[in-house]
Order: sequence, then structure tokens, then C-alpha cells
Amino acid sequence: MAELQEVQITEEKPLLPGQTPEAAKEAELAARILLDQGQTHSVETPYGSVTFTVYGTPKPKRPAILTYHDVGLNYKSCFQPLFQFEDMQEIIQNFVRVHVDAPGMEEGAPVFPLGYQYPSLDQLADMIPCVLQYLNFSTIIGVGVGAGAYILARYALNHPDTVEGLVLINIDPNAKGWMDWAAHKLTGLTSSIPEMILGHLFSQEELSGNSELIQKYRNIITHAPNLDNIELYWNSYNNRRDLNFERGGDITLRCPVMLVVGDQAPHEDAVVECNSKLDPTQTSFLKPGKLTEAFKYFLQGMGYMASSCMTRLSRSRTASLTSAASVDGNRSRSRTLSQSSESGTLSSGPPGHTMEVSC
Repeated sequence: MAELQEVQITEEKPLLPGQTPEAAKEAELAARILLDQGQTHSVETPYGSVTFTVYGTPKPKRPAILTYHDVGLNYKSCFQPLFQFEDMQEIIQNFVRVHVDAPGMEEGAPVFPLGYQYPSLDQLADMIPCVLQYLNFSTIIGVGVGAGAYILARYALNHPDTVEGLVLINIDPNAKGWMDWAAHKLTGLTSSIPEMILGHLFSQEELSGNSELIQKYRNIITHAPNLDNIELYWNSYNNRRDLNFERGGDITLRCPVMLVVGDQAPHEDAVVECNSKLDPTQTSFLKPGKLTEAFKYFLQGMGYMASSCMTRLSRSRTASLTSAASVDGNRSRSRTLSQSSESGTLSSGPPGHTMEVSC
């Protein structure tokens, strides 16, 4: 019996030989800090090297959340404000996150040599299997913005069995038409690359207002040491192919999808059109509202986070969801995820304004 009592009081995590309890606590704290800071990796693919940063540890029987950023941004400037928001902490605790940087967009990236052939958006999508294989992850929930949303949608078309869900923010699934090309060329004659990218990230109303946020991103993009790389990513985005979504057809997304668009965003019409082409029983459409709560509800609908408390969302038990916001007064015309995520919303209306989720 004495021996049994000794076993019961043995440390659950035995100390290493010669290790004091204080040293063990310091090591545990250091490991936790490392996870909070993220671990950055690079892997070679058929189309060049890709860098990604992993936060947290894999959870049994749960997919990883994999993000892909828009043009002019990297994973930090695009997603860090969102995932640092207080309401996102419940999600962070329940999922490992993989933030992919498009080639040459990661912090400290060297400028590609003159004549470098940057991957197309389709080829960027084809890099993702190498990332998942490196990490030994079998499935993901993708979260993409702009060009990143297109890339994840293309990946889901090619690898439907590995995608459990998609959150696509400000996606334009259409290739540029001749009129678009003409307008793009004319704009290029009178505007710099940073100004054209800002026109992609923000609405004209926001740009005219020249808020502190606009000035911040204008400064970041204009003085980016990898501006040449950013231009290459921008060119690939403008040369994208049509995703050819067809409701009821063979080319469609097979997983649950949440489409998100800022009010009067540059590609609002494209997102609305995308919604009309996807399976209505699998697709939710979200306009300005509480993005973090909508994301939690989306995960809950997939069978995760069933006990999550989302008091500001009214719930629909039907498979098909259409989201609409009822917001009085002036609303932020948010184009970037980073802007909306500073408050965890797609709207900066007064407190109490909520996202209605209804049939």
C-alpha cells in the first residue's frame, strides 16, 4: 500500500535528470511562447519554395485552419489582427493554424531576379499539397482574402477530399474580360503599382477619405523592400483564369462555404455572382457584421465547437444560410480583412448592431 501511495504522488510529467521544478516551468513557458510566436518553415515545391508559419499544435480529428493572404499583404498584415482579437481566442485554442505566405511575400524575402517567372495562381494552389504533406495534415478549413481566396477555391476544386470548409473573403472567381484589361492598362499609365493595389484593397470612398488606415497601408506598400515581388503576385492575380463555377454542374465547391464581402467593396458584384453559382445548401453569404461570431457559427455548423457561446447570432437550423446585416447610419466600407478584424467585424457601426443569420 505504501508503494501504491508513492506511485500516486509521482509527477505526471517526470523531470529530466538533474532538472529542478523551476527549470521545468521555465522550459514549459518557453515552449508555450514558441507556439504563440509561431514556427516558420519553408518547403520546396515544383514551382519554387513556399514559406508558412504554424501556430498551436494539431488537435485529434480536427482539420487545420489554413490561411492565404491578398496582394500587397503578407500573413501578418492580413490575418494577425483578426486572430489576435479577443473573440477569436476560442477558435485559436481549438485549431492549429497554418499561415501561408505567397512566394516572395514573407518578411525579409529577397527580391526575385530580373526575368523570374512567378507562379500563376493555379500553380500557387498546387503548392499547398506540399505544405500539408510536410506537416502531415490530411484536411484543412481554408480562410482566404482576395487573391488568397481564389487560390484556396482553386485548391478545393483540385483536392476536394482535403477541404472541410472555406471562408472566402472578397473573392473574384472570374478572369478579366477585355473591358477589364483595357481599364487595367489605362490605369497603369496614370497610376503606380502601389496605387493600383490600394484600389484593389479598398473602395474609392475609403481612398478618398485618406484615413489613417489608408495612409498606413499606402506607406507599407510604397516602401516595401520586396515591391518588385509584390508586383509579380499582382500580375499573376490579374492573369487568373475563370474558376467556371456552375450551380448544379460538375465544377463547384463540394464543401461548406462562407462568402464574405465588405459593403461596396471593389469586388462586391463578383462575390454576389459567385454566391449565385454555388450550391445554396452549402453556401452562406455574409455582408458587414460580426465576422468572428459568424466564423464560430460556421465551424459549429460543420460539427466543431458545438458548445461555443454565440449570443449575438440568431441561429437557423436549415442547411441553406443567407446572411444579411441590418445596420443604420454610416458604415465602414471595409475592403481588407485586416481593417475589419481590428474590431472583429465587417462594420464599424454603433454597438448592438448584429449579424442576422436567417433563411
